[in-house]
Amino acid sequence: MIRKVVSLALPLHILIVDDNSPDGTRDIVKKLQIEFPNLHLLERAGKQGLGTAYIAGFKWCLAREYEYIFEMDCDFSHNPDDLLNLYHTCTTAPADMVVGSRYVNGVNVVNWPMSRVILSYYASMYVRIITGMSIRDTTSGFVCYHRRVLEKLNLDAIKFKGYAFQIEMKFKAWRSGFDIKEESIIFTDRKEGQSKMSGGIIKEALFGVLELKIKSVLGILKI
Repeated sequence: MIRKVVSLALPLHILIVDDNSPDGTRDIVKKLQIEFPNLHLLERAGKQGLGTAYIAGFKWCLAREYEYIFEMDCDFSHNPDDLLNLYHTCTTAPADMVVGSRYVNGVNVVNWPMSRVILSYYASMYVRIITGMSIRDTTSGFVCYHRRVLEKLNLDAIKFKGYAFQIEMKFKAWRSGFDIKEESIIFTDRKEGQSKMSGGIIKEALFGVLELKIKSVLGILKI
């Protein structure tokens, strides 16, 4: 993934957030840093959840001069070539935030079991109905942010740690009035790694959406 990203026609820097992974990620990245000076590593003591890893990464980027900040999976379910498309939309549309969307033009998912396709598609529909957002792929983890979005949001108030994190970020950006666009992508089932999907993560997303909406209506949502 690192070699693919640095080969793109865009001067991207890469940040790997490693939660003391037992698979040797940290050691591999440190070796590759000798070859790639724009490769960075943020080490954390242990597993603290997907959402907190992203927040740590966002804060790291905001402490520097990056104007556009991407989040994506590293298992090739997100095509690195689409980084160029997200960046182009964000800069030329222009937009404050661009979501790599599996559902903006039909259902663009390859090699996923039908049960996962149905769960993901109707989860996004559920979120749209509850929140009122028009975003078609509310659980997407492939996003380009302009730094002003992350500067505006209170990152310390982001509550959720699983896939509900993706929904919370989009909802709070939307409630803050930012212009959010979707760029169609083709999502391919992971080539490496294992899914983190679990009953607890599904429950967090299901009830977390209701919590976000209720707090928003009551005017007590921390944005």
